[in-house]
Amino acid sequence: MPTPSEIVDFSEDPVPAGASPWVGPRSRERIEMVRADPGWPARFHAVADRVRGALGPRVLELHHVGSTSVPGLDAKPIIDVDLIVADPSDEAAWLPPLEAAGFVLRVREPWWQEHRMLRSEDPATNLHVFGPESAEPWKHRIFRDHLRCNARDREHYASAKHAAAEQANRRGETTMDYNLRKQETIREIYARAFRAAGLI
Repeated sequence: MPTPSEIVDFSEDPVPAGASPWVGPRSRERIEMVRADPGWPARFHAVADRVRGALGPRVLELHHVGSTSVPGLDAKPIIDVDLIVADPSDEAAWLPPLEAAGFVLRVREPWWQEHRMLRSEDPATNLHVFGPESAEPWKHRIFRDHLRCNARDREHYASAKHAAAEQANRRGETTMDYNLRKQETIREIYARAFRAAGLI
């Protein structure tokens, strides 16, 4: 488990020279924002069943995170899931079974908390893979839980998301650009969430 100071830290190691996190070609996709869907939790459970069926006891933790995990929050209709495995760098232990279950590796970032990200469709899913010592999944859950119980920050975040999506789509930007556009708002909300959790 990470320490509290690691959880609240946003510093990142630089990307190694010449390295790219992308596995395969990148595609530009329109940022689609939709109204909150009460069916999103059920879609997460369907994805969770697939992951647990593929990996069995190698699933140490599995969490629904991101905007689709917050009731009442508008979002891109993509289910974000955090999967914790013993060692993300040991891809032979977990990647082939997930690929057989229909997931495709799209991101590999060993320099950033050994993060991997896989995509799947039906339902559209981003499956994020981390290890037990990673702070990022803790951040995700603290942010999620804060938004679930704080209507003001939930509305503030929804407004930022819609504005970022509109600007990114108008300028033909990527999802990464969209994320950067809402980063300031995210950090503001994180500060309040960390304070409420007693971490700062």
